[in-house]
Amino acid sequence: MTTGTRIPRGIDEFNPYITKTSSYLQEGTPSNADRLGVTKEEAAEWTALEGKWLPLHLLYTDKKNSRTTTVKDKLKAIITECVELDQDCHILDRIAASPNATITDMAIFNINNGVLQKSTHTTLTTSIVEPVIPTLQPIGGGSLTIKCYSSTGERAAIFEDADSVQYTYMVGDTAPASADAVGLTKELSTKASFTLALGSASSGKRLYTYFRWYNTKYPTLAGPWTSLQTTLIL
Repeated sequence: MTTGTRIPRGIDEFNPYITKTSSYLQEGTPSNADRLGVTKEEAAEWTALEGKWLPLHLLYTDKKNSRTTTVKDKLKAIITECVELDQDCHILDRIAASPNATITDMAIFNINNGVLQKSTHTTLTTSIVEPVIPTLQPIGGGSLTIKCYSSTGERAAIFEDADSVQYTYMVGDTAPASADAVGLTKELSTKASFTLALGSASSGKRLYTYFRWYNTKYPTLAGPWTSLQTTLIL
């Protein structure tokens, strides 16, 4: 099943793909997801797509009674969700670049061998210069929705030379002097759009944070920190 498009866009083709890949991520000890560098959150999201897909596909298979336009549209929307999840997290790119990837992995995830060869031999040799362009949206309860863009992208997505966004932050009343200030908490997200949950006790206080593009294989080549970003926590 190796084609130019890794994730099939047709309903009939996507059905075996999502069922096979979802179960495959959970198999093994450690799991194939862990072995290939797929986070537990990402694997859970992938499996959740299968959970939504199966009952709808069952309706779709009954051409006479339940294959409706609504059912088709919902199935196509799930395919789009899967494509967007991969684009946001670079799941298949990271599997292709994993030193643990095997021929079986490539076949299961429909990763072309030539693409794998190119990915595994690509080496980052210069520092990332692209800045993160973040947006912070307080949503209440001490949580914020954060989206990270590059200067060339219209949608939130991890920059091509990075595999994650690194951010460092603190909650309080006094702004830190720099991204290296004492007292800041440093985290990584493999998704360009994520929720930062600071707890209800943080409501009414200010969040101070910095962001940069980061590649976990080449940490010394991380991008530049943004200027200080701050917002009131609701």
